[in-house]
Order: sequence, then C-alpha cells, then structure tokens
Amino acid sequence: MDQFSYPPLLNALSADDFTGQRSGARDSLMLAAQFRIDGREDVTVRVRNLSPGGLMAEYPQPIAGGTHVDVEVRGVGWVAGRIAWAAEGRVGVAFDRDIDPMLARKPVGKGTTTPSFVKPIRSR
Repeated sequence: MDQFSYPPLLNALSADDFTGQRSGARDSLMLAAQFRIDGREDVTVRVRNLSPGGLMAEYPQPIAGGTHVDVEVRGVGWVAGRIAWAAEGRVGVAFDRDIDPMLARKPVGKGTTTPSFVKPIRSR
C-alpha cells in the first residue's frame, strides 16, 4: 500500500471548471473594486476579468452561490449582482444588469494637465 495514497476528491472544484459556462467576451485586467455583502464589512478585491454581465475577482473568504453582492467598479459605480460560483479563493459575480466594461479602463482623472513627474526632460 502506498503511504501517500489519498481518497479521490470527488467534489473539488477549480475556477477553470466554470469557463465552459461563460457567455460573452471577457476583458482581462487587474483592478481594485469594493465588495459589499450584507452583514459583512466592505472589502477591497482584485478583479481579474470583467464583462458586461459579470466579473471574476479574488475573494478568499467562504461564500455561498446565490449570495447577493454589490460591487463598486471604477468608472462604472455600484452594481448589484449574485455569486455565480466560488472556488480556490476566486468568485464569479453575475450582475443584475449589463454594464459597459470599457468604462473601467478609462482614466479616472480629468486629464487637463500632465503632472511634472511624467513630462519629458528636455536638454539644453
């Protein structure tokens, strides 16, 4: 008998198990968002991809599928949704309404001036 044999994990899930259930294009990115769940303190999460209908974020705490969440996405604002899946410290959120994911990529500032630290150095 092998000393390292373990019973098979029949119910173990991976975030990759849910990729076949996706609909629509995903925009891969890395941005911070606020995550609000009733009865819990707001937390900052890292969003890994974003689409009109939802997102995938890193969220290490246990959470049940179907749980109502509100997510504040930069450039979009607060969006209500539900946990579609949770596995390996990541969650999928299905939004209650479609968003424009490109708004999250637009600059946040007004862009009227360039800060001096990013201006090119000119030699005399």
